[in-house]
Formats: sequence, structure tokens, C-alpha cells
Amino acid sequence: MATQRPPDGSSASLLKLKKALEQLEGKMQQAVEQQAGVINQVHPEQQISALNLIRYLVLRSDDARALQDHLHIAGLSAMASSESHVLRQIQAILERLGKHYSKDEIASCDYSMGKRIIQRRAELLFGDKQDAETPWVMVTFDTHFADNYKLIKKLLEAGMNVARINCAHDDEETWLHMIELVTHASKKTGLPCKIYMDISGPKMRTRILGKGKRKKQVQLSVGQTIILAERDAKYKKKNIVIGCDEPNVIRQLNPGERVLFDDGMVESQVMSNRNGIANIEITRVSSKNALLKAKKGMNFPDSQLDIPPLTKKDLIHIPFIAEHADLLGYSFARSAHGFAELQGLLDAYDRRPMIILKIETPQAVKNLPALLIQGMQDEIFGVMIARGDLAVEIGFERMSEIQEEILWICEAAHAPTIWATQVLETLNKSGLATRAEVTDASYAAMAECVMINKGEYVLDVLKTLKDILLRSGAHHTKKRYTFRPMQIARDYFKQ
Repeated sequence: MATQRPPDGSSASLLKLKKALEQLEGKMQQAVEQQAGVINQVHPEQQISALNLIRYLVLRSDDARALQDHLHIAGLSAMASSESHVLRQIQAILERLGKHYSKDEIASCDYSMGKRIIQRRAELLFGDKQDAETPWVMVTFDTHFADNYKLIKKLLEAGMNVARINCAHDDEETWLHMIELVTHASKKTGLPCKIYMDISGPKMRTRILGKGKRKKQVQLSVGQTIILAERDAKYKKKNIVIGCDEPNVIRQLNPGERVLFDDGMVESQVMSNRNGIANIEITRVSSKNALLKAKKGMNFPDSQLDIPPLTKKDLIHIPFIAEHADLLGYSFARSAHGFAELQGLLDAYDRRPMIILKIETPQAVKNLPALLIQGMQDEIFGVMIARGDLAVEIGFERMSEIQEEILWICEAAHAPTIWATQVLETLNKSGLATRAEVTDASYAAMAECVMINKGEYVLDVLKTLKDILLRSGAHHTKKRYTFRPMQIARDYFKQ
């Protein structure tokens, strides 16, 4: 007696799969035609990447999980890990199902090309490295690095590929000392090292304006109502009044929106706002000693803020960065318009650092495809997933989901990524890693580069990280992901 084929292997089922894939292929072609004006404006070297990004966003705009299941059951590719070459992957499946393409119809960007493009761009961004099996490593410099040649030399020998200087701290004289030591150590060891410098961007920090101003701190408790005020507003100084370093932010807040302080340790909600004075209620305090000090971070996850993309401080430091840095970190990016402004400024310099787009706000996540398209105006650019502020803004419970989505979309755009913030943080501060952060560090192998922060045990962190990445790197390429609809993709086509 002949064995019957399962329903999903029948000719009718395979025909349905073929039709569904052909419809998806048609949607991609339609989207490319509609986005032709955008695609034609990118750098010639980015054309293939722009096409692939648009096609991937089409794939992720709808729920493809049922289609993936049927493909898997039929013994066909379920399109997982196809981010870098999505159309060619669909065409390859359709060829298995009997469709024939002419030579001109076959997408030029296949698996090998997509992988090759990302690798070449990562090499241009981050330089040569000794170990081809692990990502590049970026190390954040602290002030004392400026007179510690031995440490910098040891970091290079331990595997540092990129030296990060945060322009939110120190001054140009200190930065120059750091750069000179890196250059000297690089020549002595024969180990290359790129210089990366962040512009600080519109980082919002607290000012104590009323009660507690002298000690620069105030005591907070759940249920308490305090005041947020612009510096030029008329408020009663006997009350607890918190200001913001960045002007005209408080005026833009609306009732119901959240305001977070000190990396999310304190959460509040805007009750009312008038004439630059907002009444807010403290809704959560995640600390036993609920003291809010001056110069602590402020986050506005629900607010659509209209603020200049570059601060006065950024504009002052850009000439120095253009002269000395290989890479420029664009902090707190929100829109393609702001990104274009920075690109225009850098075009005026003979020596132009390559831009690293830092994703650390909900607006940047929502506008990620548009930001990537704007980045494609340059021949080479990269993306940093700045997980610290991003986790505070979007909520820690969503961080795992969002950081993977950013990685996928960047891979579709062939944009090298940097996995940043709090990598082996406890080890860096105390000398002993937690189990959770070792697991977290292993996921960094999905990015082209990993950033570690400054800390007392930075050398130990670097050595531990290299060991983790070497052991875990090969495993992550084999994971199977399902394509539920991605809101970032849907939002792009609504614009």
C-alpha cells in the first residue's frame, strides 16, 4: 500500500505556498517602485542596501509566521536569517517550487553578497583585528586614561580595536592626550586602533532650583507632588522645584506623560503644565534612599520633543572631532532631518569622520528605517544600540525585543552595529560577573562590535568578553526567528 503524503506536502499545498510567495515578491516590487525617489538619493554604494531594506520592511509589515511554518513543514527555507538578502531568498524558494527566472530577474544580493557587504563596511569602520572569529571591541576611556600609557598598551594587547572618548566629559586638551597615547601605543605594538568620539547631544539632566538647591539634592516619596520648571519661569523657591539643563523641554510636556529621573529609578507623571511650570506626581521610587541629586538624567519616554539635534557644545567640539576622530557618535538621534544637518556640517571638513548613529530614544526606534536611509547618503556609516538610555525610555521589559529588531533591520540595511552599554557592568565595577550579564554578553556576538564602559576592572572585562564571544559567537547564526509583524516596518510605510 502506497504511503500518502501529508497535506502540507501535496501539490495543492505547494501551489498555495508558491502563490503566497509570489504575492510577497509582488508587494516588494511595488514598494520599491513607490520608494524609487528615496532609493535614488542614496550613495551609489548604498543602492543595493536601500533596495534590500525596503524589501525587508515589506516582509516584516505583515504576520509571516503561518507562512514560515508551512514552508518549514514542506522542507523549504522558512526565510529565517534572510535579512541581508531577502528577495533572493524568496526567489530561491520559488525556484524550488518550479518558478523560472531570467538572468536579469534574479536579485543580485544573495547570502554571500550581503555578508560580504557588511563585513567590508565593518572593516572600514573598525579597522583590522587579530581574531576573525569575534566581534570588534570598543573600550570607553575614563579621565585617568589621559596619563596612563601602560593601561592603554595593555588594552590594545588584550584586544581593544576602538578607543571611545565621550565628549560629554573632560575637555579637548584631555582628549588630545588620550589620542596621542593611543597613537603611540598603536605604533609601539603594531596593533591598529580607531578613535571614536561621541558628541554629547541634548542630554537632559536635573537642576535643583527650589528647596534643596544649596545641597543640590531633594528627598522624594511616592504620591508626592513636585514642580518641574523652566529656568525663566516664575515659581515659589520654597517648594521642591526641578529644572532641566536643556531649555524649552518642560514647556512641551503634556498631562499624562511620564518623566523619569536617575536612569529610571524615579518615575513621575505630568498632572498639569502651564507657563513653563509643570506639576508632576511621583508614582514610583525604586530606591531605599529616595534622594534625587543635581545632574542626574531625565527621560521623557511619552513626549514628542522638538529640540535642536545638535547643542552649542556639540557645534564647538565638531571641528576637533573632525580633525582627530575616525568615527563620530551621533547621540540622541531622533529624526532623519537632524541626521542630515550633522552630515551637512561634516561635509565642510577635509577630514570627515564616519558617523555612528546612536539609537537611544523611542523616536529613534520608530524612525529607524528613515534614519538608515538618511545614513545611506554616506558611503559608510554604523549604528550603536545604546541600551542604557534606550532601556529607560522604552521600558526594561521591552529591551530584549527591541534590541533584536534593531539588529535585524540594520542587517537588512547592511549597516554594521555596535552592542553597547552595561556589557559585563558588574564585573567592571566589582571584579565579579553575574550569571545574567555573562548570558547577555554572549548575545553581543550578533553585532559587529561590542562596547564596554569605563571601570576599575576594564582589563578583566576585556579578557572575559573575548573569551565569551569566542565560545558563543558561532551559535547565534543558527537560531530560527519567526516573523511576526514589526511595528517599526509598518510605521515606515505610513509616512
